[in-house]
Amino acid sequence: MELKITDANFEMEVKESTLPVMVDFYADWCGPCKMMGPLVEQLAKEYSGKCKIGKCNVDDNPAVAAQFKVMSIPTFVFFKDGEAVDTVTGAVSKTTLEEKIKQVLA
Repeated sequence: MELKITDANFEMEVKESTLPVMVDFYADWCGPCKMMGPLVEQLAKEYSGKCKIGKCNVDDNPAVAAQFKVMSIPTFVFFKDGEAVDTVTGAVSKTTLEEKIKQVLA
């Protein structure tokens, strides 16, 4: 199960995380976001214990979305040691996201 990232828990779950983190910035009304949902869930299971995978609803959490200049969704931001190190925007393949996760795990 992927983690729910909010304006309130962002600092603790992402910035202070000892594990790398991938945050999926999405909205409930976004078609491509819905399409990516099952894939994000799958990655959360596969990388459990190695990398945190979280989802952040941009409508409910505008501060975090604004902080990372999320203009289009879905946007996936990859964090290592609390710092944003990479970003992927749009509906992409599982392989693309896995490559980025492997880079932050390296």
